[in-house]
Amino acid sequence: MEILGIDIGGTGIKAAIVDTTTGKLITERHRIPTPKPATPEAVANTIQEMIHFFKWDGLVGCGFPTPLQHGTCLSGGNLHEDWKGTNVRTLFHQKTGNQYSVVNDADAAGLAEIGFGAGKNVEGVVVMITLGTGIGSAIFLDGKLLPNTEFGHVLYKNGEIFEKYAADSARKKYDLSRKEWGDRLHEYFEHIELLLSPDLFIIGGGASKKIEKFESRINIRTPFVPAQSENEAGIIGAALAAKYNIV
Repeated sequence: MEILGIDIGGTGIKAAIVDTTTGKLITERHRIPTPKPATPEAVANTIQEMIHFFKWDGLVGCGFPTPLQHGTCLSGGNLHEDWKGTNVRTLFHQKTGNQYSVVNDADAAGLAEIGFGAGKNVEGVVVMITLGTGIGSAIFLDGKLLPNTEFGHVLYKNGEIFEKYAADSARKKYDLSRKEWGDRLHEYFEHIELLLSPDLFIIGGGASKKIEKFESRINIRTPFVPAQSENEAGIIGAALAAKYNIV
């Protein structure tokens, strides 16, 4: 089954047609810069441009960088405050006429890993953690997604969330060495391990490509592995969300 997968980010919107049986992209990725400001209307126009580029009239899956509930944004995330309360599926359908599934971007990345990557055929509780500008999470039980988790927002101390303490953006902001960052990640993963008792952690985002530089600092019971899909995970997972009608 071929589905157009779109990965919507704060700086770029990337898309490709995906063979959801194999998890392979069957076209080259096409990227359009995220409009500034990234208002609902501006992003919807960019999605329309993407649909026209692929000459696509079928199902579309989108990974979206805000907290969601049944396709409606609970906040503007890092896009624009006007997204709060906007139903993304309805907006994009009205703009292009296509049918959409919309999931949080971390959920999309997790779906790709469960379907074709490090989480394939893993039973029990699998937790995908994406480390980038923020910390995203996706939780699976026997391969089934529990959508819309925000475990980057668990409290660290003094009312501060772990995302501000341990995301890759914090490493850059405080000029942390990989070992220092690894120590912060240890605190984070130890806390999530206590809350969820998972069978496997999958580490995604840009950090997954440099895991050997900090993995020795994360001393937890649960095994953890890097994601395998890397830059294509959001596109592949978005397409899978549409295939399985996850909203």
